[in-house]
Amino acid sequence: MVLKKLRTRAMQERITAYCFLLPDLIGLFIFVFLPIIYAFYVSLHDWDALNPMKFIGLDNYVALSKDMDWWHSVGKTLQFSVIYVPLLFCLSLGSALLLNGLRGKVVSPARTMFLMPYAITSVISAIIGMYMLDPRNGIINEIIRFFGGSSQQFLGSPSQAIYSIIAVLLWINIGYNMIIFLSAIKEIPRDYFEAARIDGASRWQTFRKITFPLLKETNTFILVVTTIGSFQVFDQIMVMTKGGPASSTEVSVIYIFKQGFQLLNMGYSSALAFVLFLLIFCLSLVQMKLFSTKD
Repeated sequence: MVLKKLRTRAMQERITAYCFLLPDLIGLFIFVFLPIIYAFYVSLHDWDALNPMKFIGLDNYVALSKDMDWWHSVGKTLQFSVIYVPLLFCLSLGSALLLNGLRGKVVSPARTMFLMPYAITSVISAIIGMYMLDPRNGIINEIIRFFGGSSQQFLGSPSQAIYSIIAVLLWINIGYNMIIFLSAIKEIPRDYFEAARIDGASRWQTFRKITFPLLKETNTFILVVTTIGSFQVFDQIMVMTKGGPASSTEVSVIYIFKQGFQLLNMGYSSALAFVLFLLIFCLSLVQMKLFSTKD
């Protein structure tokens, strides 16, 4: 009788949990999975969004395999991701450790200072960054000239543009990831740190042996999410450079946008988007396999 009641209670809890998850699952299906399926369907057609679709099978995928401009954009995306993701991870974690060590009235203003750029809409943040990097009157060049340096082109230079965008995106997103890291650090039992201090461990040893290993799940989450975001970056680049100069910042999403909404190659752009989805999906699986715990 007791066992039957326990099974009934467990079943009720399971049903309740699924009921709580159901709205999110429905939203995920409608706004994520259905668009992916439809994008694959459109990718099998020749369509300019004005005339009826014409089925062409896998021709779009054959075409993109030979499209050097597409692979150039993929290379730019990889370059962006390889630089941006590690920097964002390290700076966010470092900022969280710094704030965790602060005490008193300075804690709240410091958190606000870090989080403020993320609280502003992405387009406005990009415009602010663009004005800061203006080659003639931008504050960054003013500081460089103050210390005797020469003005830089930043967003107007093919060699500097991608790094300038990375700097702006770091300024925008450090605060958000820092809050996640800070919350995870606060969850670590203080007894561990007190025991390490009693044993004479240095701050670096405490971080390497206690803090960083216990942040493993948070580290994995941050790495996966920021990598996905780096492959999907669009609005800031569109505002600041539109993929220029000389296609130096034309990442994959910008190229897909131009194919779909400027050249009206909807079928081809859908094929590009589906391939990008597969790349992100596979990369996320590899990251989760490498960094997450067995549990």
